[in-house]
Amino acid sequence: MSTFIIEGGRTLSGEIVPQGAKNEALQVICATLLTSSEVTIHNVPEISDVKNLIHLVERLGVKVRRIEKGHYTFRADEIDTSYAMSDDFVKRCAALRGSVMLAGPLLGRFGKTYFPKPGGDKIGRRKVDTHIQGFVNLGATYSYDSTLKAYLLEAPEGGLRGDYMLLDEASVTGTANILMAAACASGTTTIYNAACEPYVQQTCALLRKIGYEISGCGSNLLTIHGNRALTGQKGHPVDHTILPDMIEVGSFIGMAAITRSSITIKNVSYHNLGVIPDCFRRLGIRLEQRGDDIYIPAQESYPIETSLDGSIMNIADAPWPGLTPDLLSVLLVVATQCKGSVLIHQKMFESRLFFVDSLIDMGAQVLLCDPHRAVVIGHDHKFTLRANKMSSPDIRAGIALLLAAMSAKGTSTINNIEQIDRGYEDIDVRLNALGASIRRVDSAC
Repeated sequence: MSTFIIEGGRTLSGEIVPQGAKNEALQVICATLLTSSEVTIHNVPEISDVKNLIHLVERLGVKVRRIEKGHYTFRADEIDTSYAMSDDFVKRCAALRGSVMLAGPLLGRFGKTYFPKPGGDKIGRRKVDTHIQGFVNLGATYSYDSTLKAYLLEAPEGGLRGDYMLLDEASVTGTANILMAAACASGTTTIYNAACEPYVQQTCALLRKIGYEISGCGSNLLTIHGNRALTGQKGHPVDHTILPDMIEVGSFIGMAAITRSSITIKNVSYHNLGVIPDCFRRLGIRLEQRGDDIYIPAQESYPIETSLDGSIMNIADAPWPGLTPDLLSVLLVVATQCKGSVLIHQKMFESRLFFVDSLIDMGAQVLLCDPHRAVVIGHDHKFTLRANKMSSPDIRAGIALLLAAMSAKGTSTINNIEQIDRGYEDIDVRLNALGASIRRVDSAC
């Protein structure tokens, strides 16, 4: 287990470029299984989750070539279907959440695959049910293998069949998984209540480049004209560039505010950020769009807006084009040093707000109402957070705690930073280049 040691209270300055979007990378790497053509992907974030998925598809037989940092080619012309049915495959999938999106391409192309329970999730939870039910709608059957602790998915004789379906929730990974399976089906599939995040739009764009016909991209009604004859065939080479990571962009906006620093975030793909800039503006943060960059000036105070009727501001997550839940932790931490009060409402996931105990230990005024809601009373930078010894429970809470430590007075320690590394590439090196003081101590030291 590695550790960050952070000397807080430093003012930052300069420019920073966001990495490629992690959530998109996981989708499009899985999508390369649908063709035998070479697929070139640019702007791949070299973070642990993405690297682990790349290693997993290599074990499946995909030929992967790293041209340079962030630039890879994939060719899935000789897939080892026996490995996809092996104990080792199931074990590795269970340890990597993004691997759930291998199920759609493998089921669609080869008619059979295991669907392990990722990261300890139970199959009865809706976000996993959405995947399974989507495959069932396409004609697949499933049975539980108690030895492997995974579900065996099998397509009917003749392959998957297109169908109309209304998803029980607008699951991003569920939509992507069903989308990729439906591309291999015979006939037309209509997915209503589909997720429409930029990640899904980008996966649609890649599938279109391969040759699949998809309409409705960017809406919650997707239509996929399945083409079994195209699946797994060799065609023209495909080139794809991953969008900048909107979660990193939001994290850097929050970092500038909580440290009262002036920074420029370069090449953010502004039109794909949705409501993210406006959510930070509601916390009193001034930011300027300059071409495709965002400039955040230093401010002495960040006054939180109130609602039109004068009531406390409520910031909540919602399916796209609403606010991504991955930024609520950052917004909560930033609010601890703004002027005023705000209710943070985490609707989509359980237990994500429990990291606030560490913030309370640092002197933040946060009232945890229940597992989904927290009221934050901002210090207006008149009271500096205290340094603390903490542990990162997940990716997003980890980066939020790092931002808190950067603003705190004294030396803070964050353990279990492998969680942060899952989503943020070389974050210590990149932030140190702006003037931060973050030292990585490996467990072997």
